[in-house]
Amino acid sequence: MTPTKKIAVLPGDGIGREVVDAALPVLDVLGVPVELIHGDIGWNCWQREGDPVPQRTWDLLAATDTCLLGAITSKPLREAEADLDESLRGRGLRYVSPVIQLRQRLGLYANVRPVENHLGRGRPYRFAVIRENTEGLYAGFDYAGATVPDAVRQAVAGHPNVSASGVDGSAVSLRLLTRHGLERLIRFAFDYAREHGHTLVTWADKPNVLRESGNFAREVLERIAADYPGITAEVHNVDAVALWMVRRPERFGVIVAENMFGDILSDLGGGVMGGLGLAPSGNIGASGSYFEPVHGSAPHLAGRDRANPAAMVLTLGMMLDHLGLHEAAREIPRAVRSVLRRGEVLTYDLGGSGGTAEVAAAIVAACTDRAAEPTAAVLTVGDELLTGEVLDTNAGQAAKLLRTHGFRARARRTVGDGQADISTAVQELLGNELLVVIGGLGPTSDDRTRHGVAQALGVRLDHSPEAWSAVVERLERFGLVVHPDNERQALFPAASELLPNENGTAWGSVTEHGDTRVVMLPGPPRECLPMLRALLEKIAPAKQQPEWPRWRTLGLIESDVAAAVDQAIAAEGVRLAPAYRWNYPYVDISLPVRLGTHPQLEQRITELLDGHVVSRRGLTAAEELAELAGDVPVVELDDRLTDGRAEKLFGSRYSSGPGAAKVTVRARAEGAEPEPDGWTGSLAMEADVTVAGATRSYRLSAPRRGPEVFDFAAEFVAWSVLRALTEEGSTDADH
Repeated sequence: MTPTKKIAVLPGDGIGREVVDAALPVLDVLGVPVELIHGDIGWNCWQREGDPVPQRTWDLLAATDTCLLGAITSKPLREAEADLDESLRGRGLRYVSPVIQLRQRLGLYANVRPVENHLGRGRPYRFAVIRENTEGLYAGFDYAGATVPDAVRQAVAGHPNVSASGVDGSAVSLRLLTRHGLERLIRFAFDYAREHGHTLVTWADKPNVLRESGNFAREVLERIAADYPGITAEVHNVDAVALWMVRRPERFGVIVAENMFGDILSDLGGGVMGGLGLAPSGNIGASGSYFEPVHGSAPHLAGRDRANPAAMVLTLGMMLDHLGLHEAAREIPRAVRSVLRRGEVLTYDLGGSGGTAEVAAAIVAACTDRAAEPTAAVLTVGDELLTGEVLDTNAGQAAKLLRTHGFRARARRTVGDGQADISTAVQELLGNELLVVIGGLGPTSDDRTRHGVAQALGVRLDHSPEAWSAVVERLERFGLVVHPDNERQALFPAASELLPNENGTAWGSVTEHGDTRVVMLPGPPRECLPMLRALLEKIAPAKQQPEWPRWRTLGLIESDVAAAVDQAIAAEGVRLAPAYRWNYPYVDISLPVRLGTHPQLEQRITELLDGHVVSRRGLTAAEELAELAGDVPVVELDDRLTDGRAEKLFGSRYSSGPGAAKVTVRARAEGAEPEPDGWTGSLAMEADVTVAGATRSYRLSAPRRGPEVFDFAAEFVAWSVLRALTEEGSTDADH
């Protein structure tokens, strides 16, 4: 049985308490053996007691296994004095940042900042920046003017700028590197790399400029690297490392640096993965540790339910990993990725409107829901698709297939035949579980998809004798000439699984790249769609999809209904982004939640749309009517409204005869009569439906926007018959 770990929880300042309170339920749902003991730290302690880290907090830290820190506020000297309680002012109290105090007193020499592609945009990457906390340029040897020591004055006196300014007109900061500091930091970096599956350690420095100290550090690195034969060590200029972090983050494993360079690179790492709202950190040393999100106290966000809790949740994962609770630690980033990649609930910094508590609740739920939808993207290739010469039906059909097989399409994109464009698009869409690339696998020089995909994945193209034999056999079977260019169709990204094409010469392939399966398929629909269907049946058999609440309405304007529905959602106190679709003559409304999840909201919206809902299943009025099958009597139609379209909707099954439902429709124009070359005004529609001697009347108005108004009227007639056959109520009702 794993012993209970004691954790000091210090919420601190600003948004610290909000993100701590929002994130801690993750520990409950994971059932980890921890005891949380809350304590005090930060600006309020300074204001009330003149000490931002009171002695009782040090006692708590000594009695616990680690510390979870929310956020800390720091202010300049004058502001710190002014914020003190009046009874404490003028007593010479000096504010020292709690973060600095913790690092110095507990000997926390290593600051660890993991950087990972949680958003799933572009190539997958996972690395860490580890910086030294106690020396380097932050060692405290920082002087200006009269404070410059005599020994330092002598050292800098010969510089021409010092000669021009004088030592009293100069400032000097010293970079301190010690064998002790470097050895423990670099050994920590190699141990971290080994424990987390990294095979590369990069020392980021400026050895071409800081020659002596740079070489000193390099010798320590090389000596320690010899003890880790499975891990490669390298030294690079810090500016080059910064560039590569942005352009090629996947190349790194562990980046280690002295304090200032590491400080800059670690914040850049936060930017690479989407912002400080996703950036966790840990400070670890010989006598203790503490873990905190990187974003700081952000006083302007405090109390506004806007802070991103993801960084704090990921910090919990780091902390659990440090405490040896590895299984639970792995669940946390998985849950965070699930929420972020679905994109349904995001905070403002990631482009959403979700609140701190709401996003945290979604992550907590994801910790227990392992059946989250996998995501997919579809990329179609071809200049002819961009110019409109060919209608791109493949993307829509592929998206429908993916949905049927349980994938949620996050993106659909089209690019031309340029290799660079294809490669860039593939890189941007990596991170989804499935990326389907369609088109550009032919034998001609403009078919560059396979080259673009290989470039994006950083792999070579290999020749497949099996695929080449299939190409030759098919061409010869139809009496066609085999050209040397046809051999392009036998090239595939290295280590790919091939997908035979029963309807053409262009085989497809599946290439594993990190967590993404990249699928290449030919462009003709009769080839690519059967191949995709066969692949999906193999990797994710079709399953019944969850139903979303939806309403198909007639006689409503999209902008009007959207405002009313949005107000209804706000009144229920939930955060949902409904979808509105104009599908003439219908307006479709849906909520992105499982049917029955919010029954009161569904009832409220149903009542709001009363008198306009044609279907809750996405069917047209004619389709709903047809599904009544044998229960529908034949219809005698006196159609002076729909220009014959209603009769076509009913078809030959519906004609006059004994027991028929009799429909009489009328119309009148509201506004000007249609001009010879234009349409104006509105069409007022009336339908009287008589069934078994009882008559019901229905009315609706539609803009005379063009000849399609007759289609609107035909659906109105079908809907009127449907309602008359299914509604209960008095005769001669006016709806």
